[in-house]
Amino acid sequence: MPRLAPTEGLLEAARSLDRMPVADVLGLIFEEDARGHRAIRSVLPRLAEAVDVLAVGLAGGGRWFNVGAGTSGRIGVLDASEIPPTFGWPRQRVEGIMAGGDRALREAVESAEDDAEAAIAELGDRELGPGDAVLAISASGQTPFALGGLEAAYEAGARRLALTCDPDSPLAEAAEIVIAPEVGPEVIAGSTRMKGGLVQKACLHMLSTAVMVRLGRVEGNRMTHIAPASAKLRRRAERTLCELSGVGGEEARELLRRCGGDLSLSLEKARRSGLRGV
Repeated sequence: MPRLAPTEGLLEAARSLDRMPVADVLGLIFEEDARGHRAIRSVLPRLAEAVDVLAVGLAGGGRWFNVGAGTSGRIGVLDASEIPPTFGWPRQRVEGIMAGGDRALREAVESAEDDAEAAIAELGDRELGPGDAVLAISASGQTPFALGGLEAAYEAGARRLALTCDPDSPLAEAAEIVIAPEVGPEVIAGSTRMKGGLVQKACLHMLSTAVMVRLGRVEGNRMTHIAPASAKLRRRAERTLCELSGVGGEEARELLRRCGGDLSLSLEKARRSGLRGV
């Protein structure tokens, strides 16, 4: 009989879930989510290793690919998609690859997760190479699509990272750096959209944030490379420019206008001039 992944086990505290009062159901979910979050503490050293690998690779011109299926794939696409607008990083340099493609972001394409060759083909189409990194994401650590991503990375000489909830899984065995918070069984058996997904999202936003800080896309705790594509972001850019350079509001708006909305360039010009009223 094949080994059962921890995420497929039965949570004893939830065996009578269908008969519990709603308040108890919510309380149990809350407690299990908190347990998942606590599990991240044990993998902080592995997260730090992954930050180093990803930051060095991106600084050298490489790319970062999140590869996964189902909930894991959607979370990978979500985090990759938010890096460019938040940190001004080029979209082609960080990307989420989802089993089943864009359609699977909105509806289940269950059989897509079993197609390892599809992941290999997707990365081949992108000409994966030695300077790149693949982060394969799978709560169970058994998803063929995610494993295909690591196989493609191995063949291309790219870095191989894994994010899973099972440190003894095939995915963990195939990776160089394994981030494996052990969250245990879900409240709904096997439903890793719950604390498994929560923990994967937390690990990903910790990774991406720390990598971008390392790459100089943040000053203090201010985003300095945001694209002012909305009224809210234009106000944030003006405020950040005022706070970090000392120019006034009118000066900030004018400088941003002259720099085409480029906050980092505006900061550089303001500091270079050393003047108010630029």
